Amino acid sequence: MWRKSYLIGLLVVVLLPWLAWAQAGHEYVVPSATTLEAIAQETFGDAAYAPAIMAATNRKHIEDPAIVRIPSLQTPIEAGWKIWIPDKDWADAFLSVWNPAKPELLFGTPPGGQLVVASWWTAGGEAEGLNALFEIYHKYYPDVEIVNATIAGGAGFVFRAVIKPRLIAGDPPDTFQLHAGLEVEGYSPETYLEPLDDLYAIEGWDKVFPPDLMDLLVYKGHYWGVPVNIHRANVLWYDKGIFEKYNLTPPKNWDEFFTICEKLKAEGIVPIVMGTAGGWEAGHVFETILISTLGADKYKGLWTGDTPWSDPGVTEALEIFKRMLDYVNTDHSALSWDGGGEYLIAGKGAMLIMGDWTNGWFMAKGYNDYGWAPVPGTQGIFDALSDTFCLPKQARNRDNAFAWLRVCGSKEGQIAFNTRKGSIPARTDLTEEDKAQFNEYLRSCMEDWARDAIVPSPIHGAAAIESWVTDFKDAINLFLVSKDVDGTQQALIEAAEAALEAMKE
Repeated sequence: MWRKSYLIGLLVVVLLPWLAWAQAGHEYVVPSATTLEAIAQETFGDAAYAPAIMAATNRKHIEDPAIVRIPSLQTPIEAGWKIWIPDKDWADAFLSVWNPAKPELLFGTPPGGQLVVASWWTAGGEAEGLNALFEIYHKYYPDVEIVNATIAGGAGFVFRAVIKPRLIAGDPPDTFQLHAGLEVEGYSPETYLEPLDDLYAIEGWDKVFPPDLMDLLVYKGHYWGVPVNIHRANVLWYDKGIFEKYNLTPPKNWDEFFTICEKLKAEGIVPIVMGTAGGWEAGHVFETILISTLGADKYKGLWTGDTPWSDPGVTEALEIFKRMLDYVNTDHSALSWDGGGEYLIAGKGAMLIMGDWTNGWFMAKGYNDYGWAPVPGTQGIFDALSDTFCLPKQARNRDNAFAWLRVCGSKEGQIAFNTRKGSIPARTDLTEEDKAQFNEYLRSCMEDWARDAIVPSPIHGAAAIESWVTDFKDAINLFLVSKDVDGTQQALIEAAEAALEAMKE
């Protein structure tokens, strides 16, 4: 209990003085001269809530100068003043850590200095989405210099190799991108990261993030990152012009898929495009094929030990992938995923299996002639991943980083980010007016997220520990050259055995 109280106190000491906008509540116009204690008695039925009203009002003043700034608990409150009454949950959370010996908790001074944000978002819509978060942060914290410490490399494999040494050396960025799920294991979070349980409690994120995501965010009993989005991995993107020209419809199964491939290949069009230079893209495609051959439950079992990797569904997936490789662009090993996507934009390629960050990339490229469908055989299943930001224990600008996490978790931040990134908000409290800001694909994705079976992505950090993901993608990258079904399946069996044994330790 002492640790819980200490961490809440620490969070409030470093967090509450820097809130950019006030918590949920309502404006109150003072009808006649009075005191904070009297207002607290009137609104909460208890004069002890006066410090919470003062703190909420001073924080709201930063956003809206029409709200007064109250210099002390003893300040006479004048008729006509506008103050801010917080909701009771926030007020109770504040009072649980309020200490009269720390009057700074009652004030709302915005931060200054720097905020170093590290991510791997450098392409198209993802960079635009990140900039949208920066714009919101700058609006509330104009005196903070944001350092955009991006490290190129899709899915973060290059990024993690750079960040880990910085953590170990005690020189981390103030916050960095982290996939929700078991990816956090690779950062030794209990040693290097700050648990965010109390921030979740104060913000009430358990009420606005869905249960499936909340489960994914927990590792060893703690929350380590604040999600900014939900992505879907199992999407088949296709060029609508090519499909209309040849009277094609999106394939629902692999037989239909290969029939389309044969027809397009005969017409001189690359049927299915890939870019595998990043080392993770082939594993991404293969995980979606596994979902199609195993179904949601058996697929999830691959990553828990409930489904053996010797299962015939794994063999079938490898056979499908082997056949698919006969129809891909021959230069795939020299291209990143978006390099492969250029085939569609140029009208030279017809289909691409990739996550829905592709939607944001297409938007950023000004390409609109695309359609989408679930990867064949995965209808009703949502292969999910989520991007989060975390807080290193040795971050130099902790106050600024806490403020950043609040922006990431806010509705305002998530709408601005996701409409550009090509993903959907992690929050579930969007209104119809909010949803109208998203394009047709993203609105359809919101509907699927609400009704489909959810499975976690291994390539994107959700389903498996890092060592297992590395072995998985390495086996599939070798398969691109060898096309050895039996040998690759045996390598996957051995990788699973080693990983599951390591997870027991």
